[in-house]
Amino acid sequence: MKIVTLVKQVADTYSERKLSDSDHTLDRAGTEAVIDEINERAVEQALQLKEANEGSEVVVVTIGPDSATDAIRKALSMGADSAVHLSDEAIHGSCAVQTAKALTKLIGTVDGWDLVIAGNSASDGQIAAVPAMIADLLGVPALTWANELSVEGTTVTAKRETDDGVTRLSAELPAVVSVGEKSGEPRYPSFKGIMAAKKKPVTSLDLAGAGIDASEVGLANALTTVTSSAPKPPKQAGEKVTDEGDGGAKIAEYLVGQKLI
Repeated sequence: MKIVTLVKQVADTYSERKLSDSDHTLDRAGTEAVIDEINERAVEQALQLKEANEGSEVVVVTIGPDSATDAIRKALSMGADSAVHLSDEAIHGSCAVQTAKALTKLIGTVDGWDLVIAGNSASDGQIAAVPAMIADLLGVPALTWANELSVEGTTVTAKRETDDGVTRLSAELPAVVSVGEKSGEPRYPSFKGIMAAKKKPVTSLDLAGAGIDASEVGLANALTTVTSSAPKPPKQAGEKVTDEGDGGAKIAEYLVGQKLI
């Protein structure tokens, strides 16, 4: 079985994320870049399937600037076997639909793939729709928001836990699966894994190499754009209520003033 795992380099959630003044896209130079945590969980699920199915292979696929090789190496050091990296300045500012189409083209460069595993939602965009879009473009089933995965023969089964209960989904391969925050802690790369990652093959492509026309991507061709942005206002001190027998009434009056009740 050949498993494609989608990873993304994002701004560290512990650093301040800013949008550029010129085009309101992420200012990558002003933040520390890391592999998205949800993608680490996706890689972990892929590696568990690889270990449970002898002879399987995990291929990491990503779109991003040259610095995204750091995210790729992290996935390879965890145990992935190879990677495909699309890097082209023309991709800057692409929307979710453009990204899904580009990732679909990249997946198509991986011969004989059986399963695509992604995170439910990137921590920067929070769109939570790209995996389903990719499945639609590929014409294969989508098993989303999975917490557990297993493959028996040509059938993939996913367990989904929500506030409404537990659902078990299954589909015939090939398929696309997205995993959630409860899908298991990702493993830490070992020193051996880190050293081995340096020798694993990474295929670097530009738009032409991936078979993507420049008109299909980029801020100028995006279906959605940010027209204005402003920094989040600083937190203000809360209002204290001194209870002199009328504390409840004062709180209710405050909530009414805030249109909360």
